[in-house]
Amino acid sequence: IKNYKKNKNWCELSDKWMLEAFKNRYMYNFSSLGRPIIQTPAEIVALQEIIWEVKPDLILETGIAHGGSLIQSASMLALIDYCEAVEEGKSLNPKDSKRKVIGLDIDIREHNRKALETHPMYHKLDLIQGSSIDKETIDLVYEKTKDYKNILVCLDSNHTHEHVLKELEAFAPLVSKGSYCIVLDTIIEDLPKGFFPDRPWEVGDNSKTAVWEYLKNLQNKEIKARDGEILNLVLDKVVEDKLMITVAPDGFLKRI
Repeated sequence: IKNYKKNKNWCELSDKWMLEAFKNRYMYNFSSLGRPIIQTPAEIVALQEIIWEVKPDLILETGIAHGGSLIQSASMLALIDYCEAVEEGKSLNPKDSKRKVIGLDIDIREHNRKALETHPMYHKLDLIQGSSIDKETIDLVYEKTKDYKNILVCLDSNHTHEHVLKELEAFAPLVSKGSYCIVLDTIIEDLPKGFFPDRPWEVGDNSKTAVWEYLKNLQNKEIKARDGEILNLVLDKVVEDKLMITVAPDGFLKRI
């Protein structure tokens, strides 16, 4: 894996592949337990690996769309519950588990909400409609997460610099030690300028530039996590390096 990025030809092919994937809306082809998930298979695998490694008791996701990512996260938490029950030799009532996924979106479409409410994994979901950068919404998230000890955060809503930076400022402090704040679609910075003419994000104004600024702020200021300790996030390059094709370069932030 350490040598993958030294392979210039492979890296160039990966970049070309990702460009064609976006042009052809490749990410819209997949689902998780029946709900569309707008991700590449590489991201789907990477996210389940991280969830298994961290074994969070709470996952916070901004951006719901059709809910596929929420369902994948919920199913992983259910699998962790199951495996722990097997290891401990205990019977399992799935609905007794405390593990949850909070899904946050400024506009949860009614047909998507209904589909999620009738899904077998819905008991693991907590849906919040509201802007992820409004104080009222942030306060509600902090209230709902106050009793959780191992939190993972995934940001995938509005991808502009200003919005993602505010999301990081609001929710990165919730991330537990050893867990992650995952910022998706940082690849916008690496795609051609004007690639998203109908969207507010652009090269120089996107989730990756927000990550860079936030990490710089962490170095220059003593920003505390909610647990009272100094917040220290580092880029986990191993995740993106082994993927080679990812929508989240510089997007896997691990708290150490």
